[in-house]
Amino acid sequence: MNLAEILGNEELRHHEFPVTRDAIFLAHAGDCPLPRRVAEAIADYARQATTGDQEKFVYPAILSRGRQAAARLLNCQPREVAFVGPTSLALSFLASGVKLRRGDNILIYFDDYPSNVYPWMALAEQGVEVRLMNTRGLGAIRSLDVMGQVDENTRLVALASCHFVSGYRLDFAAIGRQLRERGIRFCLDAIQTLGAFPTTVEQVDMLAADAHKWLLGPCGAGVMYVRDSMQGQVNPPIYGWNNVQCPNFVAQEQLVFREGAQKYEAGTQNLLGIVGLTAAMELLLEVGVENIARELLRKRAWLAPALQAKGCTVVHADAPPEARGGILSFHRPGTDLVALHQKLAEAGVITSLRGDRTGQKYIRVSPHFYNTDAELARLVELIG
Repeated sequence: MNLAEILGNEELRHHEFPVTRDAIFLAHAGDCPLPRRVAEAIADYARQATTGDQEKFVYPAILSRGRQAAARLLNCQPREVAFVGPTSLALSFLASGVKLRRGDNILIYFDDYPSNVYPWMALAEQGVEVRLMNTRGLGAIRSLDVMGQVDENTRLVALASCHFVSGYRLDFAAIGRQLRERGIRFCLDAIQTLGAFPTTVEQVDMLAADAHKWLLGPCGAGVMYVRDSMQGQVNPPIYGWNNVQCPNFVAQEQLVFREGAQKYEAGTQNLLGIVGLTAAMELLLEVGVENIARELLRKRAWLAPALQAKGCTVVHADAPPEARGGILSFHRPGTDLVALHQKLAEAGVITSLRGDRTGQKYIRVSPHFYNTDAELARLVELIG
């Protein structure tokens, strides 16, 4: 199945993405609807699990298959991938596990999604200085912004690959490359790009992303990446039978973690979620992430000026092409956005309502590759 087939055949599109039968779903930066094959993979496993030991039907094959798919998306080794979700949990694992000392500092962006702020803020209790990055606009983080705010005591920078409201997409490879030259570790919250744009980890040390947005998978299932060379520097904050060696389930006198990213998987896995996540990742790999990215940018290139023609202010409408993501947020002076959001929903057009620190509200539009031009045109028509 390729992009042209999906967008050129309504019967196939409705079959593979059932939400399209009754709604225009433009909120993939929030919680996505499941594609047919993802829902069926979960249902098939659940049915099998009613007949006996629920692990035996997929374990350990599904973990190997899932790690292979995630490794292809991230361009890493399967041993560097752990199944830890949601993103909030994975980022908390990383923040709690990284080795820092009193007097070290870290750099974060205060207006990132709270899940990528609070775990790092908590390190202040250990004597770590938590620096809040200054930017020229909501989520508009450039490499020069980052490098201008680190110093010889900076040990880690934690950012998101794309801002969850403004849709500004970071050149995280360039940022990571420059940080590595300075010996500074780089953690990436990739939930707003993984599955939508190439999100590879050559210049990233740690990464987390849940399945329920652009990956088109179930809630609570996610991937966490820790570079092989970093795993000795990031210890898990929890311990269990699955990540600490215990032959024949017998506790040992010494705590010895299992090798690879499995050291971050303490107990019995969320197999239902991993089954769905694996099916979703395999779907995205089949369509091709680079193809998806081109399609999302094409959609954005049409939608932004169409909204501006309706008197809407589009956040970062003039962002350079390389900084444009799959999210487009807008407001319009004199328009009740809560009422407009409700009007769209009643017409079957699903968007998100978000706000910023100043109190400004936005309608956030985040189509995926399977949304059609006609659906976007319907959104613009309803805005009036």
